[in-house]
Amino acid sequence: MTALHVLVTGATGYIGGRLVPRLLERGHRVRVLVRSPLKLTDVPWRDDVEVVEGDLGDPGAVAESVRDIDAVYYLVHSMRATGDFDDEEAHAAQTVGDASAAAGVRRIVYLGALHPDGPLSRHLRSRVAVGRILIDSGVPTVVLQAGVVIGSGSASFEMIRQLTDVLPYMPAPRWVRNRIQPIAVRDVLYYLIAALDLPPEVSRAFDIGGPDILRYGQMMNGYAVEAGLRQRPIASLPVFTPWLASQWVNLVTPIPRALAVPIIESLQYDCVRHESDIDKLVPPPDGGLTGYRTAVRLALAKMRDGAIETSWQDASVSGAPSDPLPSDPDWSGHTVYTDIRERTSRAAPEEVWRVIEGIGGERGWYSFPLAWALRGWADKLVGGVGLRRGRRHADLLQTGDALDWWRVERLERGRSVRLRAEMRVPGRAWLELGVLPAGEGSRYWQRAVFFPHGLPGRLYWLAVLPFHGVVFEGMANRIVVEAERVATNRSVDADEATGAGVTPEGR
Repeated sequence: MTALHVLVTGATGYIGGRLVPRLLERGHRVRVLVRSPLKLTDVPWRDDVEVVEGDLGDPGAVAESVRDIDAVYYLVHSMRATGDFDDEEAHAAQTVGDASAAAGVRRIVYLGALHPDGPLSRHLRSRVAVGRILIDSGVPTVVLQAGVVIGSGSASFEMIRQLTDVLPYMPAPRWVRNRIQPIAVRDVLYYLIAALDLPPEVSRAFDIGGPDILRYGQMMNGYAVEAGLRQRPIASLPVFTPWLASQWVNLVTPIPRALAVPIIESLQYDCVRHESDIDKLVPPPDGGLTGYRTAVRLALAKMRDGAIETSWQDASVSGAPSDPLPSDPDWSGHTVYTDIRERTSRAAPEEVWRVIEGIGGERGWYSFPLAWALRGWADKLVGGVGLRRGRRHADLLQTGDALDWWRVERLERGRSVRLRAEMRVPGRAWLELGVLPAGEGSRYWQRAVFFPHGLPGRLYWLAVLPFHGVVFEGMANRIVVEAERVATNRSVDADEATGAGVTPEGR
């Protein structure tokens, strides 16, 4: 295979973040076009790629990104439920297509969606339209149309997992009886990479899918078997409209309503392959395509090992604030509220940092869990992300990670982390946690910052102010106590090992 110069759009997303390292492994030179390079700060392949900052709708940034490029991967989709997202997607596709043709790009690869003939949801119509625009650009284009993607961290897998885990009995919409042809994420990546080797005369859409055709209810119970759960009775209820079903998914799973709506809209139809022409051009992967149950098993193993490469959470929630925290001098003349706490600790800075970096998810926030839970449910009720997104890895954070209703905006490992709120609030909110050496111990500090939007923002801050004395005070106290407890336990373990004639490293 000839090494190519490849542009990947959507490199901070679920598929793009997995595709880039695999392209690098095959010897390709990779350039990425991203709106926020900060999201790539901690990814392991950051120093191996060229980075262009910009948006797909910006002709200048797109022209710069496709310069000297052989092939373009178009892996960007809007998941907004409202607004002119379809017009924006069409404009972005036209911009990329025109720039690619002008730059002499030899191949565009686009990941679209399986869809039936006839009327489609707005999101599916937009996916189809983007594929046509790219094919009509004059650049040889392969559109790979996939259905439900199964892999650790995929939105579809997480919806299946959460619904099955949470509900012993599932009242469900009629679409649980629709036929689905899921595909493992490893097979999606296989086809995406293989598309680079197709001859230039190939320019069309291809359906791709795994070896199994199942009903959605069968997929839920297939997951239950692999997860060691009893199979769930499922009742198909005609009263579940797509809108109502998305509210239900929003409430009982970490999937926010903004993401649940397009997923559920696509499930209103049978999503199976209409043709298998790709098989004539691309041989199956070694060992064949991955079956649904095997894909679930692999995803669960990745979760148990803490080895989730990318997640649906990697993409910021639509409507969430994206501006970085202004520097302190810039606060002059603006209304800003802060809550600052500091504590000294006998624990070493690295022990305190371990607690800071491991906060959230299953461990919680070290203070007043009922208050956090109620605030999470309130956020869910208004269509926010809620508190149940958890975290990608149990112990390690990366810049751009989702952490419950926060996003890791800046990370100085061993020193501090800044979290940006993605919950629905009338303003912009951040939480900073950090540690500094202090004598023989350390100094822990935390700062909550809130920029209110108008009168509603000011009233919101006053309403939650009484809780801050409990929530933030308790958080500071408990984090320090937990760090000292862990440090003491480590010391005891080391003493016991030494007393037994075994060094801690040799245990």
